[in-house]
Amino acid sequence: MVLSKTASETDVSVHSTFASRYVRTSLPRFKMAEESIPKEAAYQIIHDELMLDGNPRLNLASFVTTWMEPECDKLIMAAINKNYVDMDEYPVTTELQNRCVNMIAHLFNAPLEESETAVGVGTVGSSEAIMLAGLAFKRRWQNRRKLEGKPYDNPNIVTGANVQVCWEKFARYFEVELKEVKLRDGYYVMDPEKAVEMVDENTICVAAILGSTLNGEFEDVKLLNDLLVEKNKETGWDTPIHVDAASGGFIAPFLYPELEWDFRLPLVKSINVSGHKYGLVYAGIGWVIWRSKEDLPEELIFHINYLGADQPTFTLNFSKGSSQVIAQYYQLIRLGYEGYKMVMENCNDNMAVLKEGLEKTGRFEIISKDIGVPLVAFTLKDHTHFNEFQISDMLRRYGWIVPAYTMPPDAQHVTVLRVVIREDFSRTLAERLVIDVTKVVHELDLLPARVISTNTIMVTGEAGEENDEKVLFAKKSEIETQREITKAWKKFVMDRKKMNGVC
Repeated sequence: MVLSKTASETDVSVHSTFASRYVRTSLPRFKMAEESIPKEAAYQIIHDELMLDGNPRLNLASFVTTWMEPECDKLIMAAINKNYVDMDEYPVTTELQNRCVNMIAHLFNAPLEESETAVGVGTVGSSEAIMLAGLAFKRRWQNRRKLEGKPYDNPNIVTGANVQVCWEKFARYFEVELKEVKLRDGYYVMDPEKAVEMVDENTICVAAILGSTLNGEFEDVKLLNDLLVEKNKETGWDTPIHVDAASGGFIAPFLYPELEWDFRLPLVKSINVSGHKYGLVYAGIGWVIWRSKEDLPEELIFHINYLGADQPTFTLNFSKGSSQVIAQYYQLIRLGYEGYKMVMENCNDNMAVLKEGLEKTGRFEIISKDIGVPLVAFTLKDHTHFNEFQISDMLRRYGWIVPAYTMPPDAQHVTVLRVVIREDFSRTLAERLVIDVTKVVHELDLLPARVISTNTIMVTGEAGEENDEKVLFAKKSEIETQREITKAWKKFVMDRKKMNGVC
């Protein structure tokens, strides 16, 4: 029985083998079908197509959590139909968010009195959190400039070129100049001294990254704070610091509790963190915490009165699901300090296994740091025969998703492979990845053809020896064509305006 009319072209249709028991003709891809289909068929069609997605557990490009306990999955499904914005209808969910804000504020050493409530809010992710923090800095700077009778139409933010793309979005969307400290070979995070040199009277804040997406390194927030304190004294300015702790905010308090990067530093006025990264929650939750009420201008806050109490709200979006807020609360009370510490230590241990395995191959240079986000960023020592992009591409044959990318200016000549170690990346997987990387490198070493001079191509056998000692001569024009292709690819990669951090 035919239940839908569709276009005949296969490239504009969707079809499922099993669903053909219900649907004999293909469904249109870009138009709604005229008629309904059984729920079993709709499920099977979508299920089959999604099998072609990558395996989230093997997606080593992402910092985002891909596994949670079944009990938390149940809580998520039970709350999936709740709209968080309906605070009157779901006051308990709102209360759970407030508890999370306060727990995270204490984790970041916010200077709170015994009965004082922390200032912060749950967001869809760190991108929204950064937008909110940036708006608060911009408004505070504008208000101060107005009182001083000075121009307030040319604000800027100083940060490193290694920032995630959300910072560039904020600058463009809200008309703030982004002044970036360029990187350099061997130093892939913001240099605090150069950052402070770039600060002027129009700087609304300096943004430091606790866990660069490029190599996981923590920037030196303590040094930045000390240098900025001195500059503020000399100039009379009041330039503050925001810490983008999207990746490192749930790592540093447990692995490096003595490291000063948070509200213990007087110029740190706000911090964002991604609950869906090392906060161990599925994608869709972030947090931003302010040092005090004075750091969040009142005119940016909307107030909702429900159940006889004032409920302040400061978000960019309106509707959003409640599930991730509930999941974050589950993790905070389920794991506690001890549990989070154990998870982060285990991630670090597995990182060490992967790092040691890659170093033993003798083919790679590790550019990630021991103190930072648990990841391994590495680059080839020898680029004569192949590059990191080819390794990344061939690893997909084994199911691994390992990103390759170039560094931002002025280190764009460095190409990097990066493996993020999450809670669900076990020691066994780390050992398996080393084996597969070794296989890929060996296969690339034995490519069928390699250029050995301007006019010749050597054909090699599987053992790396000349195949029957035959040497094929290629036309010079073919060699030149290959070189032009390589040159065009390099130009495309190197000449891009900016290579933002990827997560």
